[in-house]
Amino acid sequence: MAKCDEGYICEVCGEAVDEIVDSDLYLRFVIGQVPESELTKSPERHILCNPVQAQFIVHDDFEPVIVDGPFDKRLLDEEHVRQQEDLITRGWLRIREVTGSGLPVSEYPLKPKVDMKKLIAERRQAKPEPESEANHRGTETQS
Repeated sequence: MAKCDEGYICEVCGEAVDEIVDSDLYLRFVIGQVPESELTKSPERHILCNPVQAQFIVHDDFEPVIVDGPFDKRLLDEEHVRQQEDLITRGWLRIREVTGSGLPVSEYPLKPKVDMKKLIAERRQAKPEPESEANHRGTETQS
């Protein structure tokens, strides 16, 4: 049977991954872990067949996944867990948003999230002080 006739088979459980919303491969693509060029070449799994990643989906419509062992998110750095929960939950929601939307696959990935407070602070630090302000301050201290 041709690959297109058999669909994508989960490398973990051996069952078909029938829906993109259940696809770990597309979730990883949407969050930037897999390039578009690898979608037809990479192994597929159900989201729930990759519990180490699935545990980071935090949403009322997603049954929480508990991982025992060293990759249990409860044992990991809190900031790392927060970042992963944000990224992977946004990716999971994005898959639901794009499914059936008619968007090309190249438009599926999340857009970079911009922390405006951090961006403004970085720009202020990197921006040299205007010459006129520096001169003005220098004259104030001399009087």
